Amino acid sequence: MRKLNFAFLALLSGSMVSCFQQKEEKKETALLPIEEAILRDSSSFYFIDFGQYPTSLKELPIGVFDSGTGGLTVLDAIVRFDEYNNADKHAGADGVVDFRQEDFIYLADQANMPYGNYDATNKTDLLQEHIIKDFQFLFGDKYYTSADAETWTTKKPVKAIVVACNTATAYGYKEAVEFVKKAGVDVPIIGVINAAVRGTLSQFDKKDNGSIGVFATVGTIASEGYERTIREAMKEQGYTGNLQIVNQGGHGLAEAVDGEADYINRKIDEPRDSYRGPALDNDKYKIEKEFLSAYNFNFEGNQMLCDTKNADDCNILQINSPENYVRYHLVSMMNNLRSMDNPQPLKALILGCTHYPYMIKEINLVLHELRDFQDKNKAYPYRDLISDEVHIIDPSIYVARELFDVLKERQLFNNNGDMLANSEFFISVPNTSNKNVQLDSMGRFTYDYKYGRNAGEIQEYVKSVPFDNQNIPKETLDRFRQVIPETFTLIRNFSQHQANSIK
Repeated sequence: MRKLNFAFLALLSGSMVSCFQQKEEKKETALLPIEEAILRDSSSFYFIDFGQYPTSLKELPIGVFDSGTGGLTVLDAIVRFDEYNNADKHAGADGVVDFRQEDFIYLADQANMPYGNYDATNKTDLLQEHIIKDFQFLFGDKYYTSADAETWTTKKPVKAIVVACNTATAYGYKEAVEFVKKAGVDVPIIGVINAAVRGTLSQFDKKDNGSIGVFATVGTIASEGYERTIREAMKEQGYTGNLQIVNQGGHGLAEAVDGEADYINRKIDEPRDSYRGPALDNDKYKIEKEFLSAYNFNFEGNQMLCDTKNADDCNILQINSPENYVRYHLVSMMNNLRSMDNPQPLKALILGCTHYPYMIKEINLVLHELRDFQDKNKAYPYRDLISDEVHIIDPSIYVARELFDVLKERQLFNNNGDMLANSEFFISVPNTSNKNVQLDSMGRFTYDYKYGRNAGEIQEYVKSVPFDNQNIPKETLDRFRQVIPETFTLIRNFSQHQANSIK
């Protein structure tokens, strides 16, 4: 009888182990609906046969994506990067940019931006789906020549991906890496947050005191991605000084830089009901009348919209320029720092959104203004809280270094490419062939539709099309020309082949 019991227990144990292994295998191979479409559903637009993915990666382009055009600041740092000798890849600039023989594919997921609002609307899973779709575009071979095109055209897949978006890195990097593992492709993936933190802490000695400002989208701040990574790095690297972290979610700034109508509309001269930016009656992002002199808003050219001629008498006050968004948020950040226990002077400011480097001139200007600002009592409320020199941390240069290192380590440098001739630039636009989409008067997704969609409802919400002078506003192109001229040259070269070419 005892032998029978032992045999039964052994059989039961074996069955349990087998069942457990099956559950583990099932768990390991579980796919999200979008992953199912990409990896298994050959009838889906999103399907990619990764079994046929190129085995030789060297001559493939490098993929870069962001939720809009802000990520071009990251690409620009890569395009201009010269810290190594091109002949032997050893340290030392040689006057020739280090990625000269690489080709690039850039995607701006403009139709679905801003990514920072998905967490606030409890749609993080939808954001992660968008991010995986961004990866699908870069890995895949499909794009549309125009918003009206019914059939897609082919492009090259990529050998590396730079996630040039802080919010995407904070919320979707881990999930994207898992997707790439499921796809079975071995390509390097680089995010911006770790690179930025390394650059920030390099500005401090181990025993230094001071404050680090994190100026990012609301979604990135809510994720605590920067603060968590900074604190972990401080602990690992033995920083013992009093380094404080002050966070500021730049509600509306990235949208203003990209001309999103809910946050900025330069064609109007009076307040409107559809405005979603900071305001006198916005409890979460309130413009405080007592700080109007500190904000020092520029009212010229309808850069602020007021319902009266005198700003002090406004009942409605709306920000209508990227510069004034910078002013509002930096004053708000410094007021937050003032309210902290034993506040330390601001010594470094991380630009935790790829759109913000476009405003670096204005950011420096406002910090200098605030340091010298006198209130009505002739006091200097911010002078002791802003160092003589605040290090503005643009993560993009650190991303460029990491990209160089990984291409060198994996021997993926292209010897036959030409970024000036072969780089390509795409932007997502609403797919009007999809009868479910809901558009506003400007042809963009309505806010309620954009954030009302649900993950798992697999459909083509957007078409990815080449940059042209119709889908990129003139003001934005002018900013590219002034702020990122080298990358603008690549855009213009690519655009010469498009119907509405960029001059």
